Amino acid sequence: MRPVPVPVPARPYRLAALCGALLLVASCGWQSRADDGPLPGAPRGVTAEAGSATSVHVMWNAVPGEDIEGYEVYRGSTKVEEVPAAEHMVDVVRLKPATTYAFTVRARDTDGRLGPPSAQVRATTPATGPADRAAPTAPGGLRGRAVGSRAVQLSWSAAKDDRGVVSYDIHQGGTKIHSVGGNQTATVVTGLRPGTRYSFTVRARDAADNASPASPALRLTTPGRDDGRGTAPTGFRATSHRDASDGAYYIDLSWVPPRTDGVVTEYEVHLDGRAATSVVFGGDAPRERAEYSFYAGTEAGVRHRVRVRALLPDGTWGGFCEERTVMTGD
Repeated sequence: MRPVPVPVPARPYRLAALCGALLLVASCGWQSRADDGPLPGAPRGVTAEAGSATSVHVMWNAVPGEDIEGYEVYRGSTKVEEVPAAEHMVDVVRLKPATTYAFTVRARDTDGRLGPPSAQVRATTPATGPADRAAPTAPGGLRGRAVGSRAVQLSWSAAKDDRGVVSYDIHQGGTKIHSVGGNQTATVVTGLRPGTRYSFTVRARDAADNASPASPALRLTTPGRDDGRGTAPTGFRATSHRDASDGAYYIDLSWVPPRTDGVVTEYEVHLDGRAATSVVFGGDAPRERAEYSFYAGTEAGVRHRVRVRALLPDGTWGGFCEERTVMTGD
């Protein structure tokens, strides 16, 4: 049966037409946003370390992508810092002593769109005592070596302070590029250029934000060719096992993460010369030994070549580990 036409009064008709137009505009706007591509990813490997009684040093891994314009750092729900895409650290200052703070980081693309927040990290500023105007002594014995062509490993002797060292600041030339806790006397600086001469110094900082004199400068030159060994996972192992529940074979991998100036949370597994899968550990990324197992089929006696590389905190891929050969059912 055909429906019987019902007359529509003029006012409701105009309202319906207006609503239809608005729906069309909204639909077009939604389509336009969808065509812009996905939002930036959430920064990973976020860490927060007290730099003094009134400051916290926040670091994170770079979000991959050429359209990343910068990062926004939040203390709780309040935005406290903005940094450009080339930087992956910031000092949040003017904080209260003996207070715990929570921080998150969001990436912003060139269209001004914000990605989801990172995992939340916390840091507690130390308490302050009586007025402290005595700065720590300069760190001594700064030494280091290039590890590959894009990173250097640095170590130094602990500074002395009458009330304790809270953090160490690493400077490249006249620019602060990194900070570590006062109980740490070594770090790895990544994101360097091959065939380039660098000058590094270290300063100690106490709870009252007194900075020590700089250590003697250490000059290092990164090699002109990147063989990848310095940024590759080490201790790589590959075995296989058969799962009794489904009769399929799985390849079991384990490796030691490369030493970097941040947390490595993502790896790429290559199988038989091709990228097979990405492994993302999130906020609980292993620091001593990582493990991963993946499906390899139901046929025994199949030989595979496998290797792994890490996504470094500066957003670049590190070198591949030594390739291993594994056979299902072996």
